[in-house]
Amino acid sequence: MSLRPILVLVRSCDGGGVHVSADVLIAGAGPIGLTAAIELRRRGIDCRIVDSASTPPQYAKAVGIQPRTLEVFENMGVSGAILDASVPMRGQIAFDGGVEVGRIELTLPPDVPYWFAGLPQYETERILAEHLAGLGTVVERGVGLASFEQDEQRVAATLTDGSTADVQYLIGCDGAHSAVRKQLGLTFEGGAFAEGYMLGDIEVDWSLPPGYGVRSSHRTEDGTVDDLLVAIPLPGHGRYRMSMFVPEELTAAPSAGDGIVHGFTGGPAPELHHIQAVLDRLSPEPTTARNLRWSSVFKISHRIVDVYGRGRVFVAGDAAHIHPPTGAQGMNTGIQDAHNLAWKVALSVRGIAADGLTDTYDAERRPVGEDVVGMTVRSAREGIGAGENSFETAMRRQAQLLISYPPGPLVSAVDDASTAVQPGERAPDARELRRDIVAFSFRLFDLFAGVSHTLLLWSDVSGGSGGSGGSGGWVAEYEELAADAVSAAHGLLDAYLVVAERVDSTLPVIVDAQGQFRDAYSIAGPEVFVVRPDGYLGHRGSPDTAAVVGYLKGTFA
Repeated sequence: MSLRPILVLVRSCDGGGVHVSADVLIAGAGPIGLTAAIELRRRGIDCRIVDSASTPPQYAKAVGIQPRTLEVFENMGVSGAILDASVPMRGQIAFDGGVEVGRIELTLPPDVPYWFAGLPQYETERILAEHLAGLGTVVERGVGLASFEQDEQRVAATLTDGSTADVQYLIGCDGAHSAVRKQLGLTFEGGAFAEGYMLGDIEVDWSLPPGYGVRSSHRTEDGTVDDLLVAIPLPGHGRYRMSMFVPEELTAAPSAGDGIVHGFTGGPAPELHHIQAVLDRLSPEPTTARNLRWSSVFKISHRIVDVYGRGRVFVAGDAAHIHPPTGAQGMNTGIQDAHNLAWKVALSVRGIAADGLTDTYDAERRPVGEDVVGMTVRSAREGIGAGENSFETAMRRQAQLLISYPPGPLVSAVDDASTAVQPGERAPDARELRRDIVAFSFRLFDLFAGVSHTLLLWSDVSGGSGGSGGSGGWVAEYEELAADAVSAAHGLLDAYLVVAERVDSTLPVIVDAQGQFRDAYSIAGPEVFVVRPDGYLGHRGSPDTAAVVGYLKGTFA
C-alpha cells in the first residue's frame, strides 16, 4: 500500500482558483487534526490538512498526556519521541493557607503500561507534524476553511485562499470557534465560568520535588477560595505552567463574536510581576519567578454539540466539546475522537465499510464527551476524584482507561454478570509472551501495532482443550476460522493463535506460558477475541466462525 500522497491540482478555465482533489480534508492542525491525518495516511488515504494560523502556536495550552493517550501514541508510532520529550507527572501537593493539606501520588496498577506525562502542547504538535511529514503529508498553513457544501457522494469545500477541494469527507478539528461546526448547523449548548485565569510558562527556584503539581489556595472565613495557584511541571529545571485568578487590571470584556467565551482572550498579557505577586502570596516557600516564555488570560466554558457529524462532515476535539482543563482531559479526549473516527473513514474511502460505519463515531464518542464535560465541571468545583468510590477507580478514570463503548454494530453483546473485560472496553495489555525466532519476551500491544483488526484465538493446550497440535483437530478448525475472518475483513485482519504451550500451526503462534494474557482477559476455556484498530475489544466468544464473521460484517461490506 503506497503512502505517497496523490493530489490532483487543476487550474480552472474561467479564471477561478486552483482546485485540489483529495479523499479527506482536515480543518485544523492541532493535535486532533494531526492525529486524524496520521491515522488516515497510515492507511494509505490521501488527505489534506489546513490551518488558518501561519505558524504553529508556541504556548502550552494543554500540558498533560494521559496513559491511554500514550497507548494510542504507541499504536501510531510516535510514543518514543513523545516520551523522550516529556517529564513524568508523579503527583500533586495541595496547600491551603500555606499549610500542606494533601498529597496525591499519580500511580496506576502494574497492568497499565504507561503512567502520566507532562509535555507542552506545541511540542506534542511538533512531534505529530514531523511524523505526518514522514508519511508524505505537510500541513498547509495560512489556509483555513471558508465554506463547504455536501451531498450523498462528496464534500465541496472552498478555502480562504480561494482554492477549492473536492473530497469524500471533511473533518473539523478547528477548535472552540469551529467554522465547520457553525456551517454544519450544530448546536453547542452549555455555559461559562465567571472566573478568569492568567497563565504563564515560567521557572521558579523552590525546593519542591520535581514532577509534582502544586495547588495552593487561600480561603475566606466561610471557606470560599478567593486566591488560587496551580503549577503543572513542564520539561526543564524548575519550569511550570502556572494558572491563577486574573487580577482586575487584566480582565477584559469577552471578545468572541460567536458568544463562546473559551480560551485565550486576546487582552493584555500578564507580566512577570503579576505572577510574582501571586507567588508571594501563595507559594509554599519563598521563590522568585524568571524566564517568562509566554503568558495569557484564559476563560473557560463547558459545551458539547448535539451530534458529532452529519453526512460526510464531522467535528472532533474542541470543535465538538469544551470544558475546564481540570485533570488534563480535553486534548486527550480529542486525540481519541480522531483515533476512533479515522479508521472508520479510511474503510469508507476504500469502499469496504459496512453501511453506517461512520455513524458509529457519534454513537460511541458523544457519550464519552458528555461524561468528560460533566466530570471536569464537577472536578473544577469539588476536586479531582469527587464522587469516586476508590482512589484506583479515580486514577483509572483520569487516565481515560475506563472509557467503554455500548453494544452495537462494532461491539458484541456483553455479559453484565462477568468481571472479565467485555466488548466495548479497552483491550488490556499482557507481558511475557513468546514466539518462535524472537529471543526475548514481548507485549500483547506489540501485536496491535498495525492498522488492522486483530483476531486472537485462545486454547489452553495444557488444560486439555483440544489435543497436542498438528494440522488436524482443533488447530485446523482455528486455522479455518481465521481464514474466514480474514476474508470477511477484506484482508485487514491479523490473526494469531495464542496458547499456553507451543503447537504447530500455519497461524502465527503466541505462547502465553506465564498466563498473563489468560489472566488479563479472565479466560476459562477456548475463546476468540477481535480487537478493533483503536485498541478496543469488539468481540469475545466461543470459537464460532459464524459469530466472528457475523460480527465483522458490522464493520466490513
